Amino acid sequence: MKWWKTPKTAVVWTILRVWLGIQWLEAGWHKVAGGFNAGGFMQGAIAQAAGDHPAVQGWYAGFLENVALPNADLFSTLVAWGEVLVGIGLILGAATIPALIAGAFMNLNFLLAGTTSTNPILYTAAIILLFTGAGAYCWGVDRFAIPYIKTMIKGGHGIGKKEAHTH
Repeated sequence: MKWWKTPKTAVVWTILRVWLGIQWLEAGWHKVAGGFNAGGFMQGAIAQAAGDHPAVQGWYAGFLENVALPNADLFSTLVAWGEVLVGIGLILGAATIPALIAGAFMNLNFLLAGTTSTNPILYTAAIILLFTGAGAYCWGVDRFAIPYIKTMIKGGHGIGKKEAHTH
C-alpha cells in the first residue's frame, strides 16, 4: 500500500476533504437559500475579456456570451446545487472522486471567468485529493460503498447474475 493511502495518512486527507466540503457547502447553501443569479457574474466576466491584458480569454467569453448567459437560470441552478452536492459528498466521503472532479471543474470555470478569490486554493486541494485516490475516502462512506457496489456489479446478491438454464 502506498504511503498516501494508509489509514494513518488518510486522516490528513480526511481533514482536508471535510474542510473542502465545508467550503463548498457554505458557498452553495448561501446561493440556494438567498436566490442566486449568475447572469451578473457572467456579464462581468465577459467585460474582462477586453483590453490589452484581458483576465478572461476570448474563447471563454464567447462561451459565456453565447451559451451560458442565454441560459443563466439553468447555470445559476447548476452552480448553486452543484456546490451544495459537492460539499455534502466531500463531507460524508460519498461519491468522493466525482465530487472532487465536479468541484475542480467548477473552480476551473470560476478561474477562467477571471475570479481568483479562494479558487486556486480549493482547486489545488481537490487535485491533491484526486491524486491520493482511495486515501481521500478511506475515512468516509465510499470506504464501504465502493466495495459493496463492486460486489453488486459483479453479481453479488442476485443482481447482475446470469441464471443458469438447465434443459
